[in-house]
Amino acid sequence: MAAPAPERLLILGGTAEGRALAAAADARFGPSLTVISALAGRTRAPILPAGEVRIGGFGGADGLAAYLREQRIGLLIDATHPYATRISAQAHEAAAQAGTARLVLVRPPWQPVPGDRWIDVATVEEAAAAIPAEAERIFLTVGVRSLAPFAAHPDLWFLVRLVDEPAEPIPLARHRLICARGPFAVADERALLENYGIDCLVTRASGGEATAAKLTAARALELPVVMVRRPPPPPGSSASSVEEALTWIEERLGEA
Repeated sequence: MAAPAPERLLILGGTAEGRALAAAADARFGPSLTVISALAGRTRAPILPAGEVRIGGFGGADGLAAYLREQRIGLLIDATHPYATRISAQAHEAAAQAGTARLVLVRPPWQPVPGDRWIDVATVEEAAAAIPAEAERIFLTVGVRSLAPFAAHPDLWFLVRLVDEPAEPIPLARHRLICARGPFAVADERALLENYGIDCLVTRASGGEATAAKLTAARALELPVVMVRRPPPPPGSSASSVEEALTWIEERLGEA
């Protein structure tokens, strides 16, 4: 009698958590689980996860649902960036269409600690309006798609950090662009803030260890931090760690 075909897991990744989950799932479940990671393809030279890798979009929720059915994907884990709201909404809809079990791996957001000078806002538009009046040199780490609202401040100077060189010119009158990929060390982040004379940080509550050092450095220098809150995740099951996600997989495999 032939052995049953392995269950197939699709991870919507491109994050450190997605890579960690792919490696851990591949190691723990071995031949009983085929691990496939889907990367959007927006980052040049991405760090590839363990297992099979697919790069590129699906064509919206309908396209993703068709892929889930055609590839016989039994498990879907959304491990995308906390601000990737479009793909998360599409994954929610596609899983419902295809009848695929779905989990969202939610990276815990950063939380303020004593000494932080956070200014909490809901959107990047609010962040641009919330820059303190005394600030003149701003460190922006909000992603290339969120830079436009800050063009309303032609009098301010911006240090913009992105992973890759953008395809289009940055819409800021006075700025310096640096391209780098985390993780970053606290000492390096503090040196960056001091060397460029930064007096305000604007960022998103992304969470994770790779880019948290800038917050520690800002705290040490007593700098204000304009923090853009996360949008709420789509409804459905969620996990806050790779280990919780592995437990969810194990339970689904047991049911199968």
